[in-house]
Amino acid sequence: MAKAVYAGVMCRSFALASEALWQLAEIDVSTKQVERRTREIGTERCRERDVAADAYGALTLVERKGVPTGTTAPDLAVVEMDGGRLQIRERTTAGDKAVSAGERTKKGTHWREDKIGVLASMTSACHASDPCPTIPNHFVDASRIEQLVKEIKANAKANLKRESSGDTTAIAGDPSASDELASDESASDESATAPEYDPPELLTRSVVATKQEAHRFGELLACAAWQRGFYGSSRRAFLGDGSGANWGVWERHFSSFTPIVDFIHALTYVYQGAMAGGSFAAGWSRYTAWIAALWSGDVDTVLAGLDSRRAEVGNPDESDEETSPRRKLAESARYLRNQRERMQYAAYRTAGLPITTSHVESTVKQVNRRVKGTEMFWSESGSEAILQLRADQLSETKPLDAFWSRRAERTTGDRRYPSRDFTKTLSA
Repeated sequence: MAKAVYAGVMCRSFALASEALWQLAEIDVSTKQVERRTREIGTERCRERDVAADAYGALTLVERKGVPTGTTAPDLAVVEMDGGRLQIRERTTAGDKAVSAGERTKKGTHWREDKIGVLASMTSACHASDPCPTIPNHFVDASRIEQLVKEIKANAKANLKRESSGDTTAIAGDPSASDELASDESASDESATAPEYDPPELLTRSVVATKQEAHRFGELLACAAWQRGFYGSSRRAFLGDGSGANWGVWERHFSSFTPIVDFIHALTYVYQGAMAGGSFAAGWSRYTAWIAALWSGDVDTVLAGLDSRRAEVGNPDESDEETSPRRKLAESARYLRNQRERMQYAAYRTAGLPITTSHVESTVKQVNRRVKGTEMFWSESGSEAILQLRADQLSETKPLDAFWSRRAERTTGDRRYPSRDFTKTLSA
């Protein structure tokens, strides 16, 4: 069963999983059986996860913010949060039959958000001052930045269209568009004169994924962080984009973690505001000055520049289109003003903290490869099961190893691996 479930989670579809099992291991399992077994085990893992989260919530505040017995807190604990997308096929109450294609009249109404968190133990050095005070060259490369911003804004626009069509559950967009620079946080320009920035090194990643609402996601994420001893770490950071859902989770469960807005998302708003109205040359000159200020954590300089431009072009009114310079300037200023306390990037680098959500954005993309597709639909329960198993497979803490051991013991009384305390195995 473990092999069938692994194939069902890691292959693009259950049909491909069935074919892979036969071609690679000569195991004859039908597509439907792979689907059923994957859903069965995923549902079991969801139950375990929920029991653990409820038990964690019942602890005293001191216990919830402590370190479980037998767990060692990492030196640097990082929590990153973002969201992906998948499609849910609605069901009728009569016979639980799928809604027919003719009944699906609103384009895009099947899209829902899945919420994904990465819990990363990291290692890094602390510094007496900013180890990289000059912004790296790849953040002031006109061709790369222009393309990056276009892709991120295109995804944001797609989110708005889905919301206007009736889907109000989407909060964050598909972050894969920003992978090029987000995952390039550790890269340096090939030029010998390019400044170098070494971000914290990832040690161990674990993943939490669900389609449940943000409040429950926060409980699951907090439980997973506690199980890994994150609340006992000497350095703690929580990263996300500007979504209110992200910072609601931070406020409720991770307020002792340093809050950091992803630098890449902040960059897109600086670029948008700088380029709003006027020539490209003038806009690019503003951008390079403002992004250098943002890199150092000087948000006030950027806001002053935006306010000066707004005084020149005026405030938006109802007649302005979405793409008008006045609307773009107002949107950029609003974003930076709302997030200014979470943009002290020079201080974060000095403390050895990360400044981008590159790890969770990469993880979202990996989850999307299994659950997201224009012709791929999930039921409510099936989506939760596959998300849980996908998170388990992507977790370097190997939670499924302990699960299969527990399951074998419950079913037959035999132990596949040396016995472990049940509450400790759930910490994976």
